[in-house]
Amino acid sequence: MNYRKLCGNDVSILGFGAMRLPIMNDDSKKIDTTNAHKMLDYALEHGINYIDTAYPYHGGESEKFIGKYLEKRNMRKDIYLTTKLPSWSIKEESDMDTYFHEQQQRLKTDYFDYYLIHSLNATSWENLKKLGILEWCENKKKEGSIHHIGFSFHDQYPVFKKIVNDYKNWE
Repeated sequence: MNYRKLCGNDVSILGFGAMRLPIMNDDSKKIDTTNAHKMLDYALEHGINYIDTAYPYHGGESEKFIGKYLEKRNMRKDIYLTTKLPSWSIKEESDMDTYFHEQQQRLKTDYFDYYLIHSLNATSWENLKKLGILEWCENKKKEGSIHHIGFSFHDQYPVFKKIVNDYKNWE
């Protein structure tokens, strides 16, 4: 496996995305854990050390699956874990902590190597800024529960430029 520096970490150039794990009975909430375990085992045995998931993947089951997998194999410290805050669900400032703590419980971890604000667009960005998302992220970094901050994006180029320029510490 080849590795590249990502925020100072040696991260595999191929990551394991947990958005489309194998499922049973055409039900996206029913992860086929036997085959998903085999896939993750193979990936990690071949040097992948980056796992990406998010709050809504598999109806919330992806984070739970990854958390159980890492806990059972005692591998949390061996991989770089990324998850994402569901930007569309944040209606008030306290929602950020509510979702964050739920994600920590689901993923059975006290920190995230990379934490992304998920699916930003013009509307969600303005809402999150008003609610103090940037200060919240900085506080999580200071306390050590987020190591690196980023975002995923779904809008037009001018909105992307605005988001990038609104915060100097994106990683």
